[in-house]
Order: sequence, then C-alpha cells, then structure tokens
Amino acid sequence: MPVRWWWLPGAVSLSLILLLITGPIGALLVQVPKFTFTDLLADSYLRHVLWFSFYQAGLSTLLSLALAIPLARALSRRRFLGRSLLIKLFGLSLVLPVILAVFGIVAVHGRQGWVSQLLMALGVEPVGYLYGLNGILLAHVFFNMPLAARILLQTLEAIPEASWRLAGQLGFRSHHLFRWLEWPAIRAALPALASLIFMLCFTSFATVMALGGGPKSTTLEVAIYQALRFDFDLPLAGTLALLQLILCGGFLLLQHWLTRPIQPAGPGHRQPDRPDKHHLGARLTDTLVMLLSLSLFLPPLLAIVAAGINPKLWPALLSSELWQATLSSLKIALGAGLLSVLLTLGLLTSSRYLRLHLQKTGSAALMEALGSVILVLPAVVLSTGLFILLRGVTDVFSLGTILVLLVNGLMALPYALRALQLPMERVARQHDRLCASLGISGLARIHQVEWPLLRKPIALALALSMMLSVGDLSAIALFGSQHLQTLPWLLYQQLGSYRMEQAAATALVLLVLSMGLFILTERVLGGKDART
Repeated sequence: MPVRWWWLPGAVSLSLILLLITGPIGALLVQVPKFTFTDLLADSYLRHVLWFSFYQAGLSTLLSLALAIPLARALSRRRFLGRSLLIKLFGLSLVLPVILAVFGIVAVHGRQGWVSQLLMALGVEPVGYLYGLNGILLAHVFFNMPLAARILLQTLEAIPEASWRLAGQLGFRSHHLFRWLEWPAIRAALPALASLIFMLCFTSFATVMALGGGPKSTTLEVAIYQALRFDFDLPLAGTLALLQLILCGGFLLLQHWLTRPIQPAGPGHRQPDRPDKHHLGARLTDTLVMLLSLSLFLPPLLAIVAAGINPKLWPALLSSELWQATLSSLKIALGAGLLSVLLTLGLLTSSRYLRLHLQKTGSAALMEALGSVILVLPAVVLSTGLFILLRGVTDVFSLGTILVLLVNGLMALPYALRALQLPMERVARQHDRLCASLGISGLARIHQVEWPLLRKPIALALALSMMLSVGDLSAIALFGSQHLQTLPWLLYQQLGSYRMEQAAATALVLLVLSMGLFILTERVLGGKDART
C-alpha cells in the first residue's frame, strides 16, 4: 500500500467499530425516555437487583484478595516441585470458558457432587449450599483469586534483593517483613487490582445465570437478559443496559486512574533467600494457605476431565445436538477471531504511522483507546442494543450467527490490541528505514518483513480471540434459538435440567475445542521457529 494511504486501514477499522457501538447505544437511548431512572429506583425489586450486584461484587473482591495476599506470600516464600506448573494453571482463570468452570464447580459442590458423596460416605447428610450467593462467591473466588495471586506475586518478586538482605541483617521476622517490605508493595498494587476484580464480578453473567438460583440472587446483567428474553420489556431492558453502561464506564475510569505499572525485576535479579523462609510458623501458615487455595481451585479443573471419563460418555458423544453445537461454536469462533485480528491490524497499522512518522503520539494513543472502548460496553449491553436496533428491521434470530460473531469479535478486540501493539511498533522501529532504503513496500514488505516477524503475535491474538469466543455465553443467551446453539449455551441448558451425563460430554468437548484451538493456532499459524 502506498505511504499516502497510511490512514485507510485505521479509518476502516475505526468506522466499523464505532458503527457497531454507536448504533446499539443509540437504540438504547431511544428506549430510555419511556422508562426513567426515577421509576427504576422506585421499584423495590430493581433496587434489590442493583444492591445485590454491588454486594456480591464487593464481597467477591474481598474474599478473592483475602486469599490471594497470603497465597502470593506463600508462593514468594516457597520453592517446590510443580510450583511453575501451578502458576501456569492459575493463568487458566483468564481464558477458561466461564460455563466450563461452572460445570466443574457443580460437579464438585453440587447435590450429586464430590463433596456430597464424601459426606454421605461419612454418614453425614449433605447440605445444599451451591446455588445462590454462596455459589456465585465460590465461582468468583475460583476465577479471581488465582489472577490476583499472580499479580501480587509479580509485585513481591519486584522488591529489590538488597532490601531482603538488609531485612535479614536486621533480624526481621515474618510480620516485620510483611509490614515494612511486602505491605507497601501490595498496597500500591491493591487499588487497581481490587477495582479490576470488582468490575469483573459486577459484569459477571454466566456465573450468576447458572448459579444464582432465583430472583433473590439476580444481578443487573441477568436482569437485562430477563427483561428482554422473558418479559420482552424493551424500555426496561434499554434503561438497565444504559445504567450498566454508565456504571462500567465509571469502573473503567476508576481502574485507569488507580493503575500503576508494576516494575518487573531486572535481568540480573534473582529470587532472594527470605529471612523467614525456615520459620516454623511461616511454614505452617504457607502450607495451610496453599492447601485451602488448591482445594478451591484444583478440584473443579479435575472434575471437568474426570466427569467426562464415564461409561455413558460414548452414547452422549453420539448426540447430533452436541455436534451441531460444536460446529456452530467453531464457525463463530473462527469468524470472531478473524474479525478481531483484522480490525486490530488495521488500527495499529495507522496508529504506528502516526506515532513513528508523524510524531503525533496523542492521536495514535487516541486511536488505540477508541479501539479499546469496547471495555466499557459489556457483551449483554451490546447484544441488547443490537436486538433493539434490528428487531424492527428483520428477524433478529435469523441473523443470530452473524450477531453473535460480531459481538464476540468486538469483545476480543482489547486482548488482540494488547497482544499486537508492542510487536507491531517494534517491527516498524527496527525495519522502516531499511525497507525505505531498499524500496520494499506494499505486499512485498508484508511478505518479506512483517509476516515473518509478526507471525507469532498474530497467532497469539487469533488464538485468544477464538478461545474467548468459544466460551462466550452472553451474546448467545440473547440470540440463541432452536436453530442456533453453541457449546456453552447447550452446557448451560443441560446443567439447568440436571442432565449431568450429557453435560459431562459437552464440557469435555468444550474443553478439547478451547484448548485445541488455542494450541493449534499458536503452533500452526505461529510456527515453531517464528520470530518475535
């Protein structure tokens, strides 16, 4: 492409993104005058929904951090076989389909789960504790405790080695180390981390849908879904969606204001020999913390695999419904992944030219920020706006596949931007002058320079986007029908009707598809020897 057309890829991408965002928001705004926020707050049920949304998010955040802080300390203090594998497993909480983890939690803590079977074997009558607030908190801690522990572990590992040596010379005990070394580092990272976890819990949809257990445990996102699909109350759905949009925008601004970059350990930094490493009290505390954390995190993961290995798995796998849902999930994931990556490449191609050649850093940052504006717009809100926008024009459910694909592609955009932004800018800084001196441009530059160097990050962006799409339940919950089912939606329906054997087969296929797509895309598209 000639240099004079540097603006075209970004303009096309940005136009499509803004069109797909402003249209649904406009449709929501049209509905709001028919149902004011005063009416909303006057309704006792809706006040309860709003209160419960904040309450469960706040409680989930407190519980996740209360476990994550001692867990991060224990991981920082101990070196043991399997430690690196455990930390990698914690990374699964970021990409594991939510409904898949919900299945694992039900298999462990449900009425017929492992805990109930153990209690019955001990002669104790099992107690149903999973559904409602308890189940929501359990699932949120499962997802957010490992995330918080990993971030806090990075924070602790960035403490200078000289500080640990000085603490050892001064004879600091464990509580001294926490007060003077660890807590200042943790305290600096805590506000941004807490706001991130709170927003993730506040916008949680699949978890509350599957484990809420009734109107008493309904959040704002689920109330939007119920108003649209069950009551077909468009003014209420539009008002709730707009309220959700305003709240999420506020959370995102707060998170951005609170976020401070974590300084990574330098290249010469090695893990310190902590003065409290051999203290008996510290050993006992670390052991108890890790056992408690692993008892919450590992059993659901094991249950997903274990439940799939049963005598009735093969008949369940022969279900045509299962494989039709698998095909739909695969088509949507591939389309959403490609859409997300193409939009990202268009944005970053123009923004890096702005930054590096025209020296317009602010304009480049604004373009990239507009690409990430979807963070403010939860999938349920975007889907609700699209539903309201298109219902008077066409049969929304006949376009279900396309609409789910569009929503999933947009929701994956921030992850693709993060995966590709630095690699694309680095390639331009290193090779622009050489390409200009050799006269390499257009398709020749893409083939000879860009693709070999960006192959691996593009594969990562595509793999992340597809995996997020495969696990989505928000968009399909609104646009799904008898003719359109994905694996997460099928699994949700099977869990709701307690068809655990069919659910086990669906969960196993969803797990294999998610991990298979991720690994296959990285290995095949990224290549074994791809340069970064």
